[in-house]
Amino acid sequence: MLGELARLEDRGRGRRRRMSPGRVQYLRFKARYQDALLLYRMGDFYECFDEDAHTLSRVLDVALTSRDVGGGEKSALAGIPYHALDNYIGKLIGAGLKVAIAEQTSDTPGSDGIVDRAVVRMVTPGTVLDSDLLEQSRPNYLMACVVDGETAGLSWLDGSTGEFVAMEVPSARVVDEMERIGPAEVLADARAFEMIEARREEAARSAGSGGERPVVRRLDGADLDYDDAADLIKRHFDTPTLDPFDLEGSELATRAAAAAISYLVETQMGNAPYIATLRRHRSDRQMHLSVGALRDLDILDPSSPGGPTMLEVLDRTQTPMGARLLRSWLVSPLMDLAELTVRQRAIERLHDDFGLSGSLRLALEDIPDLERLIAKLSQLRASPRDLRRLWSGLSQCPELILLTTTSADDASISPLFEGISRHDEVQQLIDAAIVADPSARVTDADVIRDGFDSELDSLRATARDGRAGIAEIETKAREATGIRSLKVGYNKVFGYYLEVSRPNLSYVPDHWERRQTLVNGERYATPELKQLEATVTDASARIEDLQQSIFERVVGQVAEHAAQISRTAAAIARLDVCLSLAEAGREGGWVMPMLDTGDRLLFEEARHPIVESVLGPGSFVPNTIDISNRDSQVLIITGPNMSGKSTYIRQAAVLVLMSQIGSMVPATSARLGVVDRIFTRVGASDDLAGGRSTFMVEMVETASMLNQATTRSLAILDEIGRGTSTYDGLAIARAVVEFIHDSSTVGCKTLFATHYHEMTEVGEFLERARNLRVEVAEDGASISFLYRIVPGGADRSYGVQVARLAGMPSSVITRALEILGELESGSARSQESVDSGVADNIQLGMFAVGQAVKSAEPSAALRLAAETEVEQLTPLEAMNLLADLRNMAQTELAGQQQE
Repeated sequence: MLGELARLEDRGRGRRRRMSPGRVQYLRFKARYQDALLLYRMGDFYECFDEDAHTLSRVLDVALTSRDVGGGEKSALAGIPYHALDNYIGKLIGAGLKVAIAEQTSDTPGSDGIVDRAVVRMVTPGTVLDSDLLEQSRPNYLMACVVDGETAGLSWLDGSTGEFVAMEVPSARVVDEMERIGPAEVLADARAFEMIEARREEAARSAGSGGERPVVRRLDGADLDYDDAADLIKRHFDTPTLDPFDLEGSELATRAAAAAISYLVETQMGNAPYIATLRRHRSDRQMHLSVGALRDLDILDPSSPGGPTMLEVLDRTQTPMGARLLRSWLVSPLMDLAELTVRQRAIERLHDDFGLSGSLRLALEDIPDLERLIAKLSQLRASPRDLRRLWSGLSQCPELILLTTTSADDASISPLFEGISRHDEVQQLIDAAIVADPSARVTDADVIRDGFDSELDSLRATARDGRAGIAEIETKAREATGIRSLKVGYNKVFGYYLEVSRPNLSYVPDHWERRQTLVNGERYATPELKQLEATVTDASARIEDLQQSIFERVVGQVAEHAAQISRTAAAIARLDVCLSLAEAGREGGWVMPMLDTGDRLLFEEARHPIVESVLGPGSFVPNTIDISNRDSQVLIITGPNMSGKSTYIRQAAVLVLMSQIGSMVPATSARLGVVDRIFTRVGASDDLAGGRSTFMVEMVETASMLNQATTRSLAILDEIGRGTSTYDGLAIARAVVEFIHDSSTVGCKTLFATHYHEMTEVGEFLERARNLRVEVAEDGASISFLYRIVPGGADRSYGVQVARLAGMPSSVITRALEILGELESGSARSQESVDSGVADNIQLGMFAVGQAVKSAEPSAALRLAAETEVEQLTPLEAMNLLADLRNMAQTELAGQQQE
């Protein structure tokens, strides 16, 4: 493309061969926007050339043709009608494309024969501002990632709402954070780009909410200088330091934030939308949730297609701002007790006062998306209807202020809602300037009220008088000629005219000027008509220009109040979310948990909110969850598959998450010490594309938890070790539990669900481990699940009985029972051999081996175990040691059997 631009002329055989002027202009634009799809306005179409034409044709399924571009050369060509741009732009952005729109800025060709054009707009997936192209309940984030050594800076902003956040995290968490936040577009420096691409090559899981992968673009390292980044942010917010954003000394977060805001300004051609402030995301104040935990707990998206989610259970929001904020609260639960207490008090007040809640919900019903309206206003892209929608929303503010303050001392019912303000000046301006029911576009009809601008009023009067005069001409002409069917008409080509049918042509005066001949008659003009037409046409053109100018001035004046409106929008969003959580709690009969800094989690007679929403009120069997670092750190839950073990442990994690967004919970009472992280290892999923089995995925996720958990964390582990052989699985399961229990650095509260009933032995000898089991009612060979969790361990897995419940053929069940009897009999004989000290040909059980070696001479395996400093082992080293011990033990046992 650049080579073609440089070769604008080719001399051959004495004849000059030139590209067309339009081609030269196009190539100059394309050279500036090489990474964008260039939509080049030509008359009534946006055209694409060369590779862009192929892309446009493929994405939009439009015809691909060609065009002569001069010198006998042709270029691929594809286009779309200019008036249909809004219908197509969403598909282009959805395909991850960056789109540059070059408009005609004049109608008159210059000396080179082409009209002036300029790229007036850039649209990318992460910088879309048009609310019609965005999902109301989801944010649309642009993210920037900068990695340096062990630390990374992340920043994400939503230009359509003004939200702007930055943080620093360990570099190993970059991709996890990206997936959790779910941006539409990512700017990544070289190292971050490599990490994202590596994860994609592994195909562990799709990024972002709903499994969508963001568009990732390389970030130019030249743009990442810290001093320049800090200056850019200070200039943008007009502050002398970075202190207001808590970024002083946070070099990587500052660089990431500057990269994001710089890209937004660039794509908006220097006219960035209103960004209220930059907020620092503090890991010491907000719980970290991995995208895996969000998935396993069904928080935003269902783990099974079509299933319910925690978001759906809680969402009673009335406004788009509230819906987006609820999502934000769910993915970033709080750890700050003070903030949580403020939320709890607000929600409790709204929960207890049904009348107040009802009045507030009514007041919120008609409030539009104020956050996204502000973004359109700040870019001067709002429509007349947008202004009227803003007026309608702001008109509810006095009522909201009245409802959220007490009549006694005029104090707010919650500091969360104190940002709601009156906007009388803005409302008065809009009401005075814009008609009550305006058209969507300024050029479609009169949108400025009469009386707002004297010059406009005068022009309108002139136009009205002219039209009245034209109507009078029609009446006078009928009287003068006697032609009753004569009428005045208008079209854009011939202007105003007097139309006469063919039978009446003989009555037409000679001084009338013929304008157009029709099949059934003729059209004429008179000097008086032409004079009035000129008056009306001139006034109409001036009215259109003046109305556009007045409207832009009004939009600019309203935009000056963006900061105050933004604060109101944020407060309304918080009110909406608190109302939603209060309503959900009222409908479900939930209670507000007591929060502290202790180490105990206690939910009495608790229910799983998602499962209960499916079963209906009163159908879910409640269970108490009681776990503490001091005396019940590890709960080992045994019982049959499908009996409720997985529901029980997920329930614990979901209730903790709900508690730490300020929500009420489904229980008779609740108390918990604030948790810093929730780790989940549930379900089974292969990573076939990445070459990882279910078992490998399970081990990777478990290792991640063992390396990152703290004593304030909560871990729920479901069926660890089931992806390999029975003995390997048992060994790993036991080693994991012992490591969690004994490690001074991990020591997290853990709910461990397993069908290995042998694991109950661990619950007996570990000091802070407790056995729980799912109660089962037996009736001969049949069982019934009671879904109650009771103390003690299960003594068998009931696998065959579960198979019967699943509908297995009776012949299969009968044979399975026979085989089970044989295996259990063999296990008993093995135990007898161990007790008598005689080794036979039956493989010893995991715990039987331990009993056998008690009376033997110290073996190599025993000496290795005794000499190992277990406390110093990493999780991976512990697993490797366990594998070595197993191999050594098997070798020794094989030798004993040969003897």
